Amino acid sequence: MARVALVRGTPATVLDDVAGVMRAADYAAALDRAAQTALKVNISWQHWYPACSTTPWQLDGVIRTLRADSFAPASLYAAHNRTVVVDARAGEVRNKHRPVVDAHGLRNVHLYEDDAWVRYEPRGRLRTLHEVYPDGVRIPQRMIGSNVIHLPTMKTHVFTTLTGAMKNAFGGLLFEKRHYCHATIHETLVDLLMIQQEIHPGVFAVVDGSFVGDGPGPRCMRVRSQGLFLAGADQVAVDATIARLMGLDPFDIPFLRLAHDDGLGTADAREIEVVGEDVDQVRWQADARRDTFASRGQKLIYWGPLKRLERLLLRTVITPWSYAASRAYHDLYWYNVIGRRRVRAALQSPWGRLFQQYPAEGRTLPAAVQSPPPAVRT
Repeated sequence: MARVALVRGTPATVLDDVAGVMRAADYAAALDRAAQTALKVNISWQHWYPACSTTPWQLDGVIRTLRADSFAPASLYAAHNRTVVVDARAGEVRNKHRPVVDAHGLRNVHLYEDDAWVRYEPRGRLRTLHEVYPDGVRIPQRMIGSNVIHLPTMKTHVFTTLTGAMKNAFGGLLFEKRHYCHATIHETLVDLLMIQQEIHPGVFAVVDGSFVGDGPGPRCMRVRSQGLFLAGADQVAVDATIARLMGLDPFDIPFLRLAHDDGLGTADAREIEVVGEDVDQVRWQADARRDTFASRGQKLIYWGPLKRLERLLLRTVITPWSYAASRAYHDLYWYNVIGRRRVRAALQSPWGRLFQQYPAEGRTLPAAVQSPPPAVRT
């Protein structure tokens, strides 16, 4: 029986709420204390947009809990990767991750820039990565032998219906041209989970649902405040519970069905013990089928009539056109015409005001979000 913890939090109690959800899911039993632990930060956009990327209080609460429970700061590091359309170094500042990492004295690692990437031969059967990367799958050497704690948010996604614990590895184990995998994205996420279970001594996820997003995620979403936090070691069970919260059937989502069938976790609600809040009492109906102009074009290439042109358009010297088109649509048009208005509204909410309390730079967190670390529980 997989255990997933679900709690409702408030801005005033959020650090204790994060500690509570981690402990209710028995996070310490999932991790190897003798190993390094990577905190896999999610940056889906270099701009701050609610529900899009790891929140500063999510990262802060996880670090405080680990330190209070005697995980040495020297064994912890924040892990980032980049994509061809998102600047992780700008994103860690605008989303206020870097000041939290610095305030706690942790290492801040940009995997693609700072580390060796090595060819990895999985022991298990790959569904797609051996075909996407015929010269071999390369992963960050640093991640081999490290625990990993994934820090996703609750949001929908134009390619995978939802993005959560399993999707977060897409940004941690694959190099920047991981868009090569979009045509077989569901199979890719299953392959990555299998690889994680081989290379990490412990895998855990802490999911932030202070803001949740639905519609054409991970960026162009409608946002609502829910104040929910979710945690668990079974990554399939965690994402299946997110699906249930969104009013979706986990078995209608291919990557969850495939991972369940492969025995990598459970997506069956009858095999998941949800402790804390009642899923049926806090769920909402997400709109997970909408597209943007940009995502409709991508789907034509990955699965539509332009499929035969995929390699030419997305894997040759002319490919930078697609990066420029994405940035023009999302960063220049959508964020300025639609997104800024939604950001301003979100900043007036209690969670938005909490975001404003976190510093944009510096090594000291403001008094309003400082609290003694929760007591060690044994």
